[in-house]
This record gives sequence, C-alpha cells and structure tokens, in this order.
Amino acid sequence: MGSEARPKGRSRSVHKRNHAPALRPAAVAVLAGAAAPLALEGRYHLLFTSLVRLRRSRRGRWGLGLGYGLVAVTLALLAVRHFARSGWPLAGGRPGFLIGAGVLLLVAQALKALGWGRLFGLDERPSPFALAAGNGGAALIGVVLPGRFDDAMRIAVVRRYPGCRAGIRVLCLSLVMLGLIDSVALAPIALVAAVLPGVGWSLRAGLAVVAVAGVMAALLVLLLPRLAATNHVLRFRLGRWLGPRTTSRTLAAQAWALVSACWLVRALAVFLLLGGLGVGFSVPLALLFLCAGAAAAALPIGPAGAATQIGAGAAALIASGIDTSQALAAALAVGVLGVLSGAATFVAAVLWRVGVSLVAHAPSR
Repeated sequence: MGSEARPKGRSRSVHKRNHAPALRPAAVAVLAGAAAPLALEGRYHLLFTSLVRLRRSRRGRWGLGLGYGLVAVTLALLAVRHFARSGWPLAGGRPGFLIGAGVLLLVAQALKALGWGRLFGLDERPSPFALAAGNGGAALIGVVLPGRFDDAMRIAVVRRYPGCRAGIRVLCLSLVMLGLIDSVALAPIALVAAVLPGVGWSLRAGLAVVAVAGVMAALLVLLLPRLAATNHVLRFRLGRWLGPRTTSRTLAAQAWALVSACWLVRALAVFLLLGGLGVGFSVPLALLFLCAGAAAAALPIGPAGAATQIGAGAAALIASGIDTSQALAAALAVGVLGVLSGAATFVAAVLWRVGVSLVAHAPSR
C-alpha cells in the first residue's frame, strides 16, 4: 500500500504543475514594459545619490566645482576657437527666416510639454511649466553630457519644480510612453520623406525602418491598456502598479496629436532654417534632417545628445548631395538654435515660477 501511495501523490503534484496558469507572451511584454520605469528609477536614484554625496562632502564639492569649471572653460575655448575660424553658425543666415524658425521652435517646445502632460493621471500630472522646464533643461544638458543624461535632467527638473506630485517611477513611465508616442508621430513624417523624389535608396531604407518602428509603437500604445487589465498581469505587483497608471486610448490620442503638431512645427522650422542658411527650401531635406536627428536621439548612449543629433543631421544632408562644409554648418546652426530655444524655455519657466511665488508671498495692503 505504501508503494502505491507514493505514485499517486507524485501524479497529483505533476497534475497540479501541468494545470498551473502559464504566463502568456502578452503578459510578459506588458511586465517588461512596466519594468522599464523601475530600471530607469534605479539608475537615476544611483545618479542622484552620488550627486548628493558629492554635495555633502567638502572635497566632493571642490572636486565637482573644479571639474565642472575646467570642462566649461575647455568647451568655451574650443567653441571660441571654432567660431573664430568658421564664424558664428547663424551669422550667414537671413535674419527673417532665423527669427521665424526660432519662434516656431519655442512653439514646438510648448506643444511637446502639453503632449507629455497627457501621459500622467490627473492626480499626478505636473504643470505645463514644469514639463517645459524639464525639456529646456534637457536641451541644455545634452550639449555636454551623453545621450540618456537628458532624461535624468528632465526628471530632476520636473521633480524639483514646486507643486510636482509625481514620483520618479511615474516620471520614468511617462518618458517611456513619450518615447513611444514620439515614434508614432514620426512614422507618417518618415513615410512621406521616403516617398518624396530626390531621396536615395539607402536613405529610403532608413526612413522605412523609422516608419515601421512607429507602427509597432502605435500597436503597443493601443494594446497596453487592455493587456494591463488582464488577470495574467494583475497577478503581479508590478502589473497592479501599472494598471491604474496606463495611459488610456483617449489621452494617448491627445498626446499623439500634440506631439505630432510639435514635430510638424519643427519640420517647418528646419525648412525655414535650411532655406535661410542657403542650403535651399526643400521639404524632403527638412523631413530627412528631422528624422535623422530623431533616430539618433533614440540611441541608448552617445557622445552627447545635441552632438549626436547634429552629426546625424549633417550625415543625412551629405548623403543627399549637399556639400560637406555647408551641411556641417547648417546642422550646427540648427543645433545651436535648438539649444537656444531650450534655454529660453527653461529660463521662462523658472522666471514664471519665481514670479508666481513672489506674488503669492507679497504682503497684502
């Protein structure tokens, strides 16, 4: 009897294992997407902790200050040397087109901040000025630091902006969703650029990759709310955290409309800049330059955010038959104007907050 009882118990355990609910591929994809904010949160927490330790240490403060000063002075000297030889990038442009492009880039910054805000819940949504300040700070930090540091700058600025109720994990999730929405918004622009005449086959292939990536991102954004509500995902703590914070299709559509408008305004700004700098008023060149810079910004790491995008834009112009020196000058001018617009947005958002604080604390008469 004892020898017969053992197999029965064993068969029961095998039966239970065979009928245990398996984790579906869709649930795996949703949990992998939800794990991305956690990985980013850990990375940014490590970065912030290191900065706090340096700030508390006297030697760390001196070392950080001297190091940053040396880097700033070196970059300033290199910039002065470069501009002394080749001239200021915007000096040879037509002022009217340059001013118009600068105004359009400021409008694009505002549209991007509004679109980013749609990816938060109402109880955790930062103010548009906080998000605009985060985008402006990212444009500034991208001049000297590698690619993904601009996201850390966005999180740091928005998190420190007064009135922000969103935690670091929520901000990381919003940036993941914003990256997907960016890909979706770029897909039709890349498709239009690919079918326009005057674009080589190698460039068409690259634009097709951007368009396909946008279609896949759109499918993920549309399916994510439904997948996050399935029982297979809700069984996990990570899935339960993601469920109420998943962007609905309505809010995702609003974010897509605003981000698409942002990219269209940027395309018009690049069109005016290329024409004002003597490259020529060309819609294919403007769209190609924009898609190349956006694709370079999606790289996981790079020498610097702005430098990577400028190099990609210049390479796209050179591949289209533009003279190398002219393409480099145009790409550098577009990058400089983008950084200046980001700096203006950051300063305006900070000044707005300072003004509101002063008015709130002003003594009543």
